Amino acid sequence: MKKLLKRQTVAALMVSLTAACTVGPKYSRPAIQSPAVFRGAPAAPEPASIGDLKWFEVFKDEQLQSLIRTALEQNYDLRIAVARVIEARARLGITRSEQFPQISGSAGMTSSQISTQGPVIIPTSPGPGFGITRTRNFGSILLDLVSFEVDVWGRLRRATEAARANLLASEENRKAVITTLVADVASAYFDLLELDMELEIARRTLATREQSLELIRTQQQGGVATTLDVRQAEQLVYTAAVAIPQIQLQIEQTENQIRLLLGENPDAVVRGHPLIEQKQPPAVPAGLPSSLLERRPDIRFAEENLIAANANIGFARAAYFPEISLTGFFGFESSQLSNLFTGATRKWNFVPQITQPIFTAGRLRSTVRLTEAQRQEALLQYEKSIKTAFREVSDALVQRSRAGEIRLQQQRLVDAVRDRVRLPYMRYRGGVDTLLNALDADRDQFNNEIILAQDRRNELLALVQLYKALGGGWQV
Repeated sequence: MKKLLKRQTVAALMVSLTAACTVGPKYSRPAIQSPAVFRGAPAAPEPASIGDLKWFEVFKDEQLQSLIRTALEQNYDLRIAVARVIEARARLGITRSEQFPQISGSAGMTSSQISTQGPVIIPTSPGPGFGITRTRNFGSILLDLVSFEVDVWGRLRRATEAARANLLASEENRKAVITTLVADVASAYFDLLELDMELEIARRTLATREQSLELIRTQQQGGVATTLDVRQAEQLVYTAAVAIPQIQLQIEQTENQIRLLLGENPDAVVRGHPLIEQKQPPAVPAGLPSSLLERRPDIRFAEENLIAANANIGFARAAYFPEISLTGFFGFESSQLSNLFTGATRKWNFVPQITQPIFTAGRLRSTVRLTEAQRQEALLQYEKSIKTAFREVSDALVQRSRAGEIRLQQQRLVDAVRDRVRLPYMRYRGGVDTLLNALDADRDQFNNEIILAQDRRNELLALVQLYKALGGGWQV
């Protein structure tokens, strides 16, 4: 029996080690036709890309860098993504462990005493030759092969492949969260600086209009200005005055938004350089479109999901084939602990088992079809993520190019309006023009200065969106 046990064990191990049959399709990356150049980029793109830079190499404001660092440490979405990575890694360990034998050890001792008044009467003082022992002790030490599936068809290997792909997908999702987080903090910070600039414009405009109102009231007392002139000047004053609390409201809400991204309670946010002093990289190359597939974490996340879906097909198809499992135990058992490892105390059991599905009412076929449909869905999601990435990069390139042009033209418009405001007030004070022209020019200046501040912010946001679209930000 000892030789038979060895032969069976060796045969089982050889089958397990030499099993190379893995059912299901082997994954290969789908062919994707990448454009030669991004729309909106130069005709001859450079291999280098701003998306390869680290976020602190793109955003130079020290205070913004401090906010991003805090967000990378405390943001709740990122911490949740990290927890999901740890969870996926643990799931991979659990799934992978099923490929190996599960062995447990046990040791025990049983002590029992027979009643002297039971079915067999035991005298209190048994004489010579009386062989019944009232107290008995049994000890045992066993190694149990709880369960071991011989993975002939690769079912467990496919499950491990899917779990590994899910782990990599969760890691790519963590990188995607970092990219989004960096972009969100930078965007909210630039919004905050733009609102600060709007507040400064509103306060400066209010002070200028209050001075004009005092002058008009003085002229009214002298009989030069009319009550209508005073009311029109008051309208401009109140317009600027009501704009101030509205802008302050937006500032406080934006600060609360940034604080949430930082994982902190609502409070004020310290600023660095003002909006007009924010530095931008002198050159912003987009790089080659083909490199986008490797840089953007959301594309790699979609591909890892496709790999997992592909492996699940093999897992489902393996259910058609016999399942070979091994169970058993080996150890020692004796009624005397001193003789536990000597004599004929060995005890073993070996149970190989084969299970073959015969009739499942179409469950196996439907399961395979389900996994094939899920793979097709994952493939379409992968292709869609690539097309979406190309579109986002193109939109960001066009936005950055046009935002600079818009800001330049708006600056020229503001310069012209400022000169227009100065001349009507001079003519009005000289008595050769009406107050209405001066007030209209003042109103145009206020509105266009606000628009110019927004255009400056939009130029910075275009850089943020391009950096995010090119898959930058997670390279920490």
